[in-house]
Amino acid sequence: MPRDADRMLPSAEPVMLLDPDGRPTGADPAALPAAEELLTGYAGLVTARRLNEQAYALVRQGRLAVYPSSHGQEACQVAAAQVLAEQDWLFPTYRDTAAIVARGVDPVDVLVLLKGDWHSGYDPYEHRVAPQATPLATQLLHAVGVAHAARHRGEDTVVMAMCGDGATSEGDFHEALNFAAVFGAPVVFFVQNNEYAISVPLARQSVAPSLAHKGVGYGIPGERVDGNDLAALLRVLVDAVARARAGEGPQLVEAHTYRMQAHTNADDATRYREDAEVAAWVAKDPLVRLEAYLRAQGALDDAQVAAFADAAERLAEHTRDGLNRDVVPDPDDLFRHVYSRPTPQLAEQLAIVHDELSREEAQ
Repeated sequence: MPRDADRMLPSAEPVMLLDPDGRPTGADPAALPAAEELLTGYAGLVTARRLNEQAYALVRQGRLAVYPSSHGQEACQVAAAQVLAEQDWLFPTYRDTAAIVARGVDPVDVLVLLKGDWHSGYDPYEHRVAPQATPLATQLLHAVGVAHAARHRGEDTVVMAMCGDGATSEGDFHEALNFAAVFGAPVVFFVQNNEYAISVPLARQSVAPSLAHKGVGYGIPGERVDGNDLAALLRVLVDAVARARAGEGPQLVEAHTYRMQAHTNADDATRYREDAEVAAWVAKDPLVRLEAYLRAQGALDDAQVAAFADAAERLAEHTRDGLNRDVVPDPDDLFRHVYSRPTPQLAEQLAIVHDELSREEAQ
């Protein structure tokens, strides 16, 4: 039966529980997460911010080939991981390193992809985190497939499928939403709208009232949330995950945030946006906002802030040490992971490589 379109419409304005100064908006005091949840989120924000800084430094040192920073978007990353249960799955994009680390994956294993050593440096099944996807929106189809399979098996599994605003312009996005809706897959599509698809502003991508409205066309309820307000993100995503888990089908959440740094270290953001635009978002920093609220509530003090910073620094040191180790490539890896059973052609090619290497060593 067709769903009631009015019940699928997102809120007129993004849900916000804490204003940029960290003060409760008063919209729904009961909706504010408990202090323990917010402290967990704060620790995640501190770690994510430090990880972004460390990764950028590693790029400058030549230890990473490229890094797409999530500076300014950390609240989206942390919340996406925090609302999932152990049995749930996370399907990230190339910019979601902080979310993967928040899910429990070693950052060294995450970043070997961006170093160029492996296509993915971690076992997706260990933490239920799919490999990072560089092509836009391709991971959404895979996410729906996993959710659909879990539902058929009777598993209590929800899939968090992350993407950016640029991905909503891709055909894979629309195919994923339609399939998920028709088959009732328990998946939460989480769009981090950071205003730009590389250098293309949102206004050149869509004229819909919001990206969350796109769900209506597929029978998927949508919601909008302030992506720099961790409290609001936790509340909206917790509710979306709960509905998907309860059998209400896929959910669509659009988080309004901003990419403070360039698309990657290879991008010159000054060519397509003004410094004043970036400066306006500095005042909306998710880390500063949450810290102000927690301090005002007496839930956070200087000693705790220092402890969280120290833990983040230790993780940054671990990341730095891990990525500073030189890796000696094994030529056999070119062939070892193509098929579970090597084809005759691969065996022939491997033999050619071995022959060439042996002749080089003999010279």
